[in-house]
Amino acid sequence: MNDSVLEARSLTKSYGSTRALAGVDLTIHRGESVAIMGASGSGKTTLLHVLAGIITPDTGTVSFQPSTGTPAELAGLSEAARSRLRRERFGFVFQQGLLIPELTAVENVALASMINGVKRADATAHAASWLAALGLAGMEDRRIGELSGGQAQRVAIARAQATGADLVFADEPTGALDSQTSQEVMNALLWSTTGQGRTLLVVTHDPDVAARCSRVVAVRDGRIISSAVSA
Repeated sequence: MNDSVLEARSLTKSYGSTRALAGVDLTIHRGESVAIMGASGSGKTTLLHVLAGIITPDTGTVSFQPSTGTPAELAGLSEAARSRLRRERFGFVFQQGLLIPELTAVENVALASMINGVKRADATAHAASWLAALGLAGMEDRRIGELSGGQAQRVAIARAQATGADLVFADEPTGALDSQTSQEVMNALLWSTTGQGRTLLVVTHDPDVAARCSRVVAVRDGRIISSAVSA
């Protein structure tokens, strides 16, 4: 479809005798938010990692259509090319944030742009603007250990957006947070992605988080068993 940003076809992935993905077809449309839900061991995190080019499937294809530039089939790219794609066009938010504790909030966010060749001063200014937009003005120089869990996740969200990512992948982004903070983080995540015309893919076990997304995809035993637009 013309509005698709990511198309997966016939994905399989096994770890020894364990079948993590068993023939998955999934289309992610530009500008939508998709929640992938399933029990532990259902294959949802493996699916996210394959869609993001972190791991390659045993069989099947993942096609990425960027907002600008040439479409790419992820499995056909070299590891270096996939790494570049993840740096420049994809953003990531994980449960624990994976921020660098020795760096300040603004340095953590700016680093993503600097790796892509942006000058330090420009990257820092851009990072500070994202932190301010996400309610962290005045906290730029705090190290990660000086922030609350919700604040640290907003730093991670800012980092994911700093490079202008077409698509943000979030793996249990609220898993370590209380319900109020979880809601605040989802507000920030949705505002900074679909609210800006970008696309969000979330793996979650929380039905309240999933309900905030525009579509919920249920996974069981490595297969998609349902895909429904949220009410």
